[in-house]
Amino acid sequence: MEKFKNFIEKTFFWLDCARLYSLPMTILSWLVIFIYSVKNNGNVLSGIIALIGICFVHLATNLADDYFDYEILTQHSKFMETAQECKCKYLRTDKATTEELKKVIIIFLTIAAITGIILFFRAGYYVAVLALIALAIALGYQKLSLLRLGESAVIIAYGPLMFEGVYYVMTKKFSYEVLILSFACVMFVNSVLYTHMLMDFDGDECAHKKTLCRKFKTKNSALNLILIFYLISYVLTGYLAVKTQHYYYFLPFITIPMVWDLYNSLKLFNNDKTTVPKIYPWHYPLDNWEELKTTPDAPFYFRFFYSRNITTVFMLLMCVAIILY
Repeated sequence: MEKFKNFIEKTFFWLDCARLYSLPMTILSWLVIFIYSVKNNGNVLSGIIALIGICFVHLATNLADDYFDYEILTQHSKFMETAQECKCKYLRTDKATTEELKKVIIIFLTIAAITGIILFFRAGYYVAVLALIALAIALGYQKLSLLRLGESAVIIAYGPLMFEGVYYVMTKKFSYEVLILSFACVMFVNSVLYTHMLMDFDGDECAHKKTLCRKFKTKNSALNLILIFYLISYVLTGYLAVKTQHYYYFLPFITIPMVWDLYNSLKLFNNDKTTVPKIYPWHYPLDNWEELKTTPDAPFYFRFFYSRNITTVFMLLMCVAIILY
């Protein structure tokens, strides 16, 4: 019984380290294309198996990113000082070792591989091609980020790769409409990542990380790009509405005031990292906020959770639009 209890505690510990709280946007992205595929007579079981694989690849990617980031942080004390306090915290506080981290990454990728094998036999050889691309992105994400290709990797992985992949395993077809839908949704997912990178601007600059944010001379200039990501999503969503004459696709436009609110909040963060804006009902849910709000990480997590919540609302409204189609 004691061994089982330790196993459960260890499992939850690693899920927390892998940022389980970031999974909702992955699950919701999957839900959009899952519902779309079901509306097109897709196989439900294949879609659910795909979700399991997608989630474990996501968690493995987060852990692999920590593994490589920690290598950089330990190169110089200044890197540690400028990084967000929550960055690789479980490694920095010796709650886990890099060797343990590597083993967990392998376990997560193995589970994902098993789902891929099952789908290979259910849907065909294209699954193998899609799985190999996903694996390359998962393991190479941190290196791609250093080359300012992190956002491109996310756009590919959470856009066409996921949407066309799920649609294919469920219907054994690819679709142009699915491609447009994927880019409309992934720009919101990408904005969550970009929000994170914006708030890591100073630490990444000190560590000489060549992120997309650092291509700009100032943090406020880098911030403006997030509006472009959101604008692309709204334009593509509007295009889908007009092309299909299904005007419920305009429902996600309700998120526009929330996007503007996030933008102003990030602008405030650029000027003062210690500020937490006044919190309103539409900012929630904020995970463990009663505990977090008293810590130095509160300004960071508030904005990160809020960007995630905006994506959540957008995806749910997209699901509603597809159901009503």
